[in-house]
Amino acid sequence: MIDRYTLSKMGRIWSEQRKLEIMLQIEILACEAMASLGKIPKPALEKIKKNAKFDLDEVKRIEERTRHDVVAFIQNVGQNLGPEAQYLHIGMTSSDLLDTALSVQCVEASEIIIGDIKKLLGVLKVKAKKYKDTVCIARTHGVHAEPMTFGLKLAIWYDEMSRNLVRLEAAAEDMRIGKLSGAVGTYANIDPHVEEYVCEKLKLKPANIATQVIQRDHHAHFLNVLALVGASLSKFATEIRLLQKTEVLEVEEPFFKGQIGSSAMPHKRNPVTCERICGLARILKANASVGMDNIELWHERDISHSSAERVILPDSTIALDYMLNKFIPLVEGLLVYPKNMIESLQKTRGLIYSQRCLLELMKKGLTRSDAYEIIQSCAMQVWQETSDFKDVLSRDRRVRKHMSQDEINACFDIKYYIKHRDLIFKKVGIK
Repeated sequence: MIDRYTLSKMGRIWSEQRKLEIMLQIEILACEAMASLGKIPKPALEKIKKNAKFDLDEVKRIEERTRHDVVAFIQNVGQNLGPEAQYLHIGMTSSDLLDTALSVQCVEASEIIIGDIKKLLGVLKVKAKKYKDTVCIARTHGVHAEPMTFGLKLAIWYDEMSRNLVRLEAAAEDMRIGKLSGAVGTYANIDPHVEEYVCEKLKLKPANIATQVIQRDHHAHFLNVLALVGASLSKFATEIRLLQKTEVLEVEEPFFKGQIGSSAMPHKRNPVTCERICGLARILKANASVGMDNIELWHERDISHSSAERVILPDSTIALDYMLNKFIPLVEGLLVYPKNMIESLQKTRGLIYSQRCLLELMKKGLTRSDAYEIIQSCAMQVWQETSDFKDVLSRDRRVRKHMSQDEINACFDIKYYIKHRDLIFKKVGIK
């Protein structure tokens, strides 16, 4: 089940109500800063703090006339202030409000996703430890390669998500930036102290320099990190999908009582959650591309980025929150079939041990090319016949000239391939 509380919390961050709440907070803080500079009388400030409010429906009605969302907001707040309305928005431009509020929203959304990632890391750590010794086949190019453990697969996911956590924390910090420097960022009509004061109260950093807007490389970075996290989830989901194929069936998504896999075929148990995650990851990548396009604005600002950001930033954070909240219980309830993993290990009739045999021949003094030619020719026989690789090696005179039967048998010890798993787990921080 989706954590509905988390998702509703994320949805509220991107609501019009929440945006205007932040904008009102910015306006009041700006008045406080200007009062400290003696530009607003203290009694007026107290009335502003007491009476400043807005009505979302009224703001929308005013906007129908003004065709300007920020002007509609300022007018509505002013209706509740009376004469003190003259002190609102002094020296500010719309983007001072919108961009600073947007930064707060992005930071708040990041906090939820960071919490999601930490939950997933906890689940992955538990599962990796559980399956640390569960041997399975590793595949390269989709073809059986050499043995590993299923725990190592999960440890790779854990390590990747650990990097994603660091990336997202850094991207969230990069979005912790505010701007109240006026129409083109020169502070011509607003004291820099106002920006410093407001940003400090909002736990933001003032932009070093801005135009009418905060520069969009910040937002592009943020969107690209969201897409990167989504791409990792898609990678993990794809692996589960591949391992759930009928002829493999080494792992499987949880399948609940009453769940339907296919309207036509009652036997179907499809990896629908993983497929959903893969599909949503594509949206995150597309949104990140739009974020890159938003960097190039005309001169000191146009609004070509604005309409797109009203879609891509809420959609990307909400989608990623959803993806994580679907993937966490999926991993928790993942069905793992060790017996099928053993069967997979045996499908190539021992070919997965070919490199070990190659190295043993080289230890006997053969060159790599000579040893490779011998082992490859034996391996090709196994592909073409029904013989086991060990039997082919045992019959091959070139091999027996250098290796005893015991030495050949030793090459097929699966423990050899997983002997460093404890070291690897330690390196990724799973104890």
